[in-house]
Amino acid sequence: MENERILLAVAVFFPMVAGIVSYLIGRKSKKLRDGAVSLAAILEFAVMVLIVARHGALGASCTVPGVCGFGLHFTVDGFRALYGAIAAFMWMMTGLFSEEYFAHYRNRNRYYLFWLITLGATEAVFLSADLYTTFIFFEVMSFASYVWVAQDERKESLRAAATYLAVAVIGGLVMLMGLFLLYHQAGTLTISELYDACRGKNVYLAAGCLFFGFGAKAGAFPLHIWLPKAHPVAPAPASALLSGILTKTGVFGILVISCRILFHDALWGTVVLTVGVLTMVVGAVLALFSIDFKRTLACSSVSQIGFILTGIGMQGLLGEENALAVQGSFLHMMNHSLFKLVLFMMAGVIYMNLHKLDLNDIRGFGRHKPLLAGIYLCGAMGIGGIPLFSGYVSKTLIHESIVEYIELLREGAVTPVLLGAGSMKLVEWAFLISGGFTVAYMCKLFFAVFIEKNSNPAVQEKYDAMNGNYMSKKSAFALMVGAALFPVMGIFAHATMDRAAEYVKGFFGLRHIHEVSYFSFANLKGGLTSIAIGVFVYLVVGRLWMIRKEENGDTTYVDYWPRVLDLEDYVYRPILLKALPAVCGAACFVLDNIVDVIAKILPIVGSVGASFLDTFIDTIVVFLRKTVYKDSPQPKELLEGNALTYQLGNFVNHVVGVLNKTAWRDRPNEKDYTHQYALAYTSFKENTSLIGRSLSYGLILFCVGLLATLVYLLLVLIGIM
Repeated sequence: MENERILLAVAVFFPMVAGIVSYLIGRKSKKLRDGAVSLAAILEFAVMVLIVARHGALGASCTVPGVCGFGLHFTVDGFRALYGAIAAFMWMMTGLFSEEYFAHYRNRNRYYLFWLITLGATEAVFLSADLYTTFIFFEVMSFASYVWVAQDERKESLRAAATYLAVAVIGGLVMLMGLFLLYHQAGTLTISELYDACRGKNVYLAAGCLFFGFGAKAGAFPLHIWLPKAHPVAPAPASALLSGILTKTGVFGILVISCRILFHDALWGTVVLTVGVLTMVVGAVLALFSIDFKRTLACSSVSQIGFILTGIGMQGLLGEENALAVQGSFLHMMNHSLFKLVLFMMAGVIYMNLHKLDLNDIRGFGRHKPLLAGIYLCGAMGIGGIPLFSGYVSKTLIHESIVEYIELLREGAVTPVLLGAGSMKLVEWAFLISGGFTVAYMCKLFFAVFIEKNSNPAVQEKYDAMNGNYMSKKSAFALMVGAALFPVMGIFAHATMDRAAEYVKGFFGLRHIHEVSYFSFANLKGGLTSIAIGVFVYLVVGRLWMIRKEENGDTTYVDYWPRVLDLEDYVYRPILLKALPAVCGAACFVLDNIVDVIAKILPIVGSVGASFLDTFIDTIVVFLRKTVYKDSPQPKELLEGNALTYQLGNFVNHVVGVLNKTAWRDRPNEKDYTHQYALAYTSFKENTSLIGRSLSYGLILFCVGLLATLVYLLLVLIGIM
């Protein structure tokens, strides 16, 4: 187990250290830096493969104590190990591709530093044993990856990066509130303990806050706004990781909620399913309308996250019978990571040659480039759910889980929470139509880039001349390895994808997986339905409506998406930057004026009240002094001193008077000894009074202590008796 602990620590902290070392190397040699970065990514992948090979399900753990009182805790099981390996694989491939892609970029040293820091933070999220550790590295990952989006430092890049960071920060703060609520309710944040700690407790509010934070990173509707803005401006290798892996850290958090906190909870499953369906449909529509290559892929990511969330929602609804949903959601999660690795790197090939991504500008670039076309088709057919490709397997499993739940509802085997059989039938059709839209927008990209000719013959001739010179062998290797996985996993689904599902089932609380006949007619029917819908939508929308014929006979792709439906520009930014400051400013203005008025009125009211009370009290005192407390005249009352001082003073005054007339005639003594002796008497009286009070206080304390001692002795005596 000690070796596994070391491997866990290396998997998390080695990339961060390597990032700092590569940055220092890059200040001396760019070529040596590139080699160090690639080597670090390869070594990280080797470490994660070793963890997988040593059967991560054994539950090795590693702790870094003393961090904010909680410490950092890492553990490994099948799911964590396998997804950590997928993340490392994607970093390794994008690292190989980045050498060519960033050849003419500025600030590469900065990019690679944060690239490796983000790798370590991402591995830490997947390997975290408690939600506190998840949160810490989730935020590190978000802030480090911000640099990717802002890499170009153009105006649009900085604006998209600001959107990305704002969503990450707001999501992180809400997630932190969820952690506070969860810890208050459950008393623990350790993931393996949450199921027992949360049973019988109302943790829906905490789960909702966590879902908000994780959903923001995953790109779930309506917090998906950063994806369509960040991907078109970020470098292509960064887009591949943002879409393929960083969104999956959010999905990981949602899985923790669904498989640990609210395990087999039908109400929670309904909430996740609803968000998943909305995300799936909205992303597909946005991708269909987009005419920017990378924006289309970004919106596609939103839609595919919706497919995954739909599968996670079905896990909660199906309860103990959720094997199909578990297999489908995990496998589509894995598939989508690999799809976007290949597709975004392919978009990078286009961009590093043309520095353009608009379909009207890049039309015809892929003609006479069979290798690039084959790579794209593998990714497109995979994500489109075409049979014999891996995406078909995962989508079929999710679809069949929906069909299974509908049958259970009709048979009365399960009680519907909110969605009955009719509503679930709508969910099924939303799933099939969204799958059809996926086929349609992937066809749109393929025909625009690989089939159609550019409207400018000179430009098309330039594109044709690039055949064989548009990417390096290292970049081609990275793309080909990724693309080759999809038909292999699709054709040999039982040997590859089923074994992967078997390896991770413990994390999902699944006892066994189903042996599914993927190519039976019943299962093919759903995939073929989506393909038919996709072909129809592409012909009607993608060809007849989105392509406009110009007066000179050329055709142009037109962006018909209404700008007023941009949630960021027309909802979130106006609310957060205009409406909210205006409302809060108005409230502060009103409160400030109220305080000013109160501050002016209170002294006046206080002065009048004090004057009235003073006069009223004086009147009462005078009245009492003249009536109840009227002084009684004392016989021969002295003004000062006492009778002794008065008599003695008078005697001395007479003696001094005689002396003033005789012996002291030249220097008479003018003192009044009656007054002098009275003053001395008054001083003596005050001193004796002070001494008396002091003695009295001391005697009182002595008596209290003596009484307490007697009570104590009495109690002791009673106890002895």
